[in-house]
Amino acid sequence: MSEIWDCIVVGGGAAGLSAGLVLGRARRNTLLIDAGQQSNRSAHGIGGLLGHDGRPPVELYRLGRDELASYGVQIWAGEVADIESFDGEFVVRLAGGRVERTRRVLLATGMAYLPPDLPGIAQLWGRSVFHCPFCHGWEVRDLPLAVLADGARAVHLALLLRCWSDDIVVLTNGPAELGADDRTRLANAGVRVDERPVAALDAHDGELSAVVFADGERLPRRGLLVAAALRQRDQLAERLGVDVAEPGPVAQDPVGVDPLCRTSIPGVFAAGDLTGEMPQVAAAIAAGSRAAAAVVQSLAADDYGLPLPPVMNGRNTDR
Repeated sequence: MSEIWDCIVVGGGAAGLSAGLVLGRARRNTLLIDAGQQSNRSAHGIGGLLGHDGRPPVELYRLGRDELASYGVQIWAGEVADIESFDGEFVVRLAGGRVERTRRVLLATGMAYLPPDLPGIAQLWGRSVFHCPFCHGWEVRDLPLAVLADGARAVHLALLLRCWSDDIVVLTNGPAELGADDRTRLANAGVRVDERPVAALDAHDGELSAVVFADGERLPRRGLLVAAALRQRDQLAERLGVDVAEPGPVAQDPVGVDPLCRTSIPGVFAAGDLTGEMPQVAAAIAAGSRAAAAVVQSLAADDYGLPLPPVMNGRNTDR
């Protein structure tokens, strides 16, 4: 454990690779550790990413790793078991026992998605069953669709999905927690509400074909938007003592960051889904780039006395 890295990026998804690219181009000694657990690996393609629209995620990640390697960024496959702050540096322990030292840590581990425990959903997830209409709406345009959610979130998702199809049913999987105003909004948009318990999803040729209710009846559908919650994949942020932000409409325990992607722990940055960003590849790439630029500036402040501007929210750039 003689070498000390300028930055170790934990996570090789869109945010982590984007951060690694900026760090490599800035000639910073960078290690990226990738556990290969990206949530969108099962998707047909990435929707709405300029220049890569429809490209399979695994292909984008392969291209990204090649780019990082051309700038000298080291990429290791593996899991980070623990990170500790020690004497102004960080000690990163990998699951296999290897230990590395670094001046900065950038967490980009993404989030784990928590779709409902429903028979048939796993093999359809990320394809005709999805969580983001901006990522998958175009692929299911003009098809019979459904939204599996309840309450205010069901109304929001259904009316948003209405942009892509005029045949939408809200499945509340039990008594709906919908007020009269919400029901009126849905009815005015031509959205039906079905409160029957959902038993399973049926597929044909790997795509959704029908929703099966507990009473045995089937509702033919070609796409299903699910109100899935997100949570942190591991306890790295917690072990570091990083503050967690208030739960959002989707993320249960996002890492709190300021506009420069700095966490509450000096030297620890975070980017992407982990921070409650919009769960979209384009947003994760932008966040990773922003976080890496902040890391580079913080290192230059230490090395050369680079003066740093105040953050937009008034907090001084002192970490």
